Amino acid sequence: SAEKERTIDLLSLFPSSGKVALDIGARDGHFSRLLAERFDSVIALDLSRPDIDHPKVQCVKGNAAQLEWADRSMDFVFCAEVLEHLPTNILQAVCHEIERVSNDRILIGVPYRQDTRTGRMTCGSCGHMNPPWGHVNSFDEKRVAALFPACTIDSISFVGTIKDQTNAISTKLMDLAGNPYGTYDQEECCIHCGSAMAPPPQRHLGQKLATKAAIWTRGVTQAFSSPKGKWIHVLLSRRANEHIIPA
Repeated sequence: SAEKERTIDLLSLFPSSGKVALDIGARDGHFSRLLAERFDSVIALDLSRPDIDHPKVQCVKGNAAQLEWADRSMDFVFCAEVLEHLPTNILQAVCHEIERVSNDRILIGVPYRQDTRTGRMTCGSCGHMNPPWGHVNSFDEKRVAALFPACTIDSISFVGTIKDQTNAISTKLMDLAGNPYGTYDQEECCIHCGSAMAPPPQRHLGQKLATKAAIWTRGVTQAFSSPKGKWIHVLLSRRANEHIIPA
């Protein structure tokens, strides 16, 4: 499966051993437990305190934009499926903090060049548009490098392939149609009002016609687009003598 492929690739980029690792956005602790097989101790951080029963894992409730640990206190910082969800106004602060606490390696996993207009939704509560899965940020190699200026890139790998791409006309038509094919089964709530996402009501004839036109228009763009990696995994090294300016 795609998730198994991603896990295998991420594990191949983990250091073989170390003292302290920080898992940002630990959730159910899947990767925290895997890190505990290689590190003396693991800090599992999330906005809500994770519930991970493991003798080497310390569960912490915290804000990644204001990490409580000292400069260069972590041998390895792991952050996957997190940066794409962050409000854009705090993205740089989070990356700055990751760099600050890192003493050696950082591993970042994010969607690659995701067109967040495909699969987007209309919130039934506030009427605003939402990107799929709450992904408000898009990334490529250059953007990841720019977010971590005190680091050098050791390796880049791609997992999966995707050809999803749309255009402004198709996007507008889908919006008029109520975005019937959005990712409404996601756990993420509306990024504007916080309400749970729910499928739109029955479409009227005009919306059905707009949907057909949107699909046709998008198909033209898809025909000229090339497959690309779905996820990018970037392994970085903190430069030994690099001074990080406080945010």
